[in-house]
Amino acid sequence: MTTFIKRGRGGLVALAAGLVLAACGQQETPEQQASGQSDAPPTPKPVMEMARQDLPLAKSYPAKLRSDDEVTLVARVTGFLEERHFEPGDMVEEGESLYSIEPDLYESAVAQREADLESARAELARAQRDAARFQQLLSQNSVSRQQVDQAQADLNVARASVSQAEAALASARIDLGYADVTAPVAGMIGLSEVNLGNLVQPGTQLATITPLDPLEVRFQLPQEDAFALRQQLRDQPIDAITAWLDLPGGVDGAGERLEGHLDFLGSRVDEATSTVQATATFANPDARVLPGQFVRVHLEGMKRFDVMAVPEIALTQGLMGPQVFVLDEENKARARTVQLGEIAGPWQILRSGVEPGERVVVGDPAGLQPGTTIAPQPFEGIGQNSGKPAEEAAEQGEQGAEASAMPTADAEGDAGP
Repeated sequence: MTTFIKRGRGGLVALAAGLVLAACGQQETPEQQASGQSDAPPTPKPVMEMARQDLPLAKSYPAKLRSDDEVTLVARVTGFLEERHFEPGDMVEEGESLYSIEPDLYESAVAQREADLESARAELARAQRDAARFQQLLSQNSVSRQQVDQAQADLNVARASVSQAEAALASARIDLGYADVTAPVAGMIGLSEVNLGNLVQPGTQLATITPLDPLEVRFQLPQEDAFALRQQLRDQPIDAITAWLDLPGGVDGAGERLEGHLDFLGSRVDEATSTVQATATFANPDARVLPGQFVRVHLEGMKRFDVMAVPEIALTQGLMGPQVFVLDEENKARARTVQLGEIAGPWQILRSGVEPGERVVVGDPAGLQPGTTIAPQPFEGIGQNSGKPAEEAAEQGEQGAEASAMPTADAEGDAGP
């Protein structure tokens, strides 16, 4: 009986000792893992030293196409619409005859005013002779002063009658010109608003002519963009800012674009929208787009001066927001929260978070952790390095996964026996 109790106590002591050893082994596992991580080789990543730079900027804004020279034809004389010299949808040239409004009526009015002018001129000639004759007789004391004054007054009346007849003739000729309605601009003419034979009066709308080349777009710039652009335009002409429009693809899906330039930037901010109006002009020789069409206008040539920026691939999302990895003196990665600005092509402008001279990891940050030792690689530019970081990160991720899995397997193997 005593022997059995002693043996039981010995088994319990052995079991307790085994549990203590197992616990010690589990407590040492994280240290072994940390030791394994500290012994891992530095991770090669492209690194860029931060410096302020000037970056080109491409922006796009919603806009609406319009024809700045669009004209609505209206009648300017009263009469019956006798002829129409076009078909709706025709391209008309400036000065081309479009409508005839009773031209015979106004031609006869011109002829009458011409006759009135001739009569007034004949009366003027008679008055001039009488005035000269009475003046000569006055020197001979053959007529009174009153008769001379009357002859001079008749002369002045005759001159006024000639001026009045000339004005009436000019007005008749203007009306005759209005009887032939011509195109004030070149463009595509729309449907006729009045049928032939109808009586028209001054102000009656006849048709609309829409020039299609060039076309103008009006759009709104956010005030921040407008202020920056206005500062930039102090040193360069406004037409240096190029603009283009994306055109929808045809049957084959291939899209085209229209080239143009910025030609106006407003000088006041709209209180309701906090935007500034701008316009751009585009050549449209083939009438690929039409006024009233909604488009998106792209501006190129805008810049942001003296800014800090990193490639977009260098950004990752942290607990406090967007972040980048900055190297310390020991080449260890430290997460740094940054405030984002605008996107300039492949670059992301940073408003704050980094300072000039700091080194930032500009490779793919996937799998990168704070404290990871980095082997800095030269940053040769976005074009050259765009493909390498992702491949390196993928390989390192696979190697890291295998390395992290190996100690776990060993620990389980050691804990088993």
